[in-house]
Amino acid sequence: MPSTACPAHPTYPAYPAYLSAADARLEDLQQLVNQRTDPRCCPHAAQIADEVPIYDCASMREQLGASADFRQTLMSEWAWIWQQGPGLIVLKGALPEPEIIDAVTQRFQEIIARERSQQHGGDHFAKAGANDRIWNALEKLCLLDPGLFARYYSNDMIALASQAWLGPGYQITSQVNSVRPGGAAQTPHRDYHLGFCTAEQAERFPAHVHQLSPLLTLQGAVAHVDMPLESGPTLYLPHSQKYRHGYLVAQRTDFRDYFERERVQLPLNKGDAVFFNPALLHAAGGNRSVSIQRMANLLQVSSAFGRAMESVDRPAMMRALYPELLAQVRDGRIDDAALARVVAACAEGYAFPTNLDRDPPLGGLAPASPQAVTLQALREGWPAEQYQHQLDLMAERRQS
Repeated sequence: MPSTACPAHPTYPAYPAYLSAADARLEDLQQLVNQRTDPRCCPHAAQIADEVPIYDCASMREQLGASADFRQTLMSEWAWIWQQGPGLIVLKGALPEPEIIDAVTQRFQEIIARERSQQHGGDHFAKAGANDRIWNALEKLCLLDPGLFARYYSNDMIALASQAWLGPGYQITSQVNSVRPGGAAQTPHRDYHLGFCTAEQAERFPAHVHQLSPLLTLQGAVAHVDMPLESGPTLYLPHSQKYRHGYLVAQRTDFRDYFERERVQLPLNKGDAVFFNPALLHAAGGNRSVSIQRMANLLQVSSAFGRAMESVDRPAMMRALYPELLAQVRDGRIDDAALARVVAACAEGYAFPTNLDRDPPLGGLAPASPQAVTLQALREGWPAEQYQHQLDLMAERRQS
């Protein structure tokens, strides 16, 4: 493949401008996977199991409350793990209120029952019918039960992980996967963006885009039931996100066989969460249990600068959610930090794209984002009608 080298420094190592599946070597992946996770690089992890740092969220919350500087320290540690370390973290007790998880699970089951007869599409990487899937679960939960949505997405660990990898203005989407006993495992893969391309399609993107793609998304999952190994929690290949040709080998038998030999699998308890680099090779496991209906809320969090995979009607979500949040603010049932986390999970946090003829950046570099306007409305106590009118004006100004 064509290479790029600096003519002023002919001895500087050349690198391929484009990657080819024909150049993918299993031994290069093996060299990366053989690396060991250095505890000195994740000093706040409670333990390292199968090369995966595991964090005790109760301890993390104590330290976050005791030190304003600890937040950035922890986010920096996680970002290093996702990019240069093993590529994933486990957060024990990320959602510590089982009553909230159980209530959301019940709502998800209601949605599944309603949609099952409509024959919605199956999984990306598993046989159709092997599981129940809720697409756009974020919007569906919000419209069905705004109060419960607010309690769930006010969670501090979801927001902390999202901002650690993507910064502010991130866009949450979610899909629910419920795998029945006997459900087969997925094939190993990478995720969105380039993970949803064939090798031939991915080869058309320059090599630097292969490096860019995982920086635009963070993958996560919240366990809605206890997941012992026999229930098939996700299989991971630590350190594989660093493999340059990883988007080009999903169909290679030798790579699949290697994944099966070397992958790790960690049990989860209800309320635990996993967050990982989308370039990490992974696959949902097969459910070998007798009676466990394995349910996870799969979080796909996108950068403000990227395109989310799913279309989400965020104005409709905010119309449904605003009265609930306004009541909580007036009653003192939600603090500023939790309020900001709920709004971040719902409203668009980036001002662009917009129509700059109609929506010029008055008094700054950019117009106000829907997220900023929503927080202003809640803090100033706008009536729902005033807020909805402002949403309509913002939508009109953004139209071409």
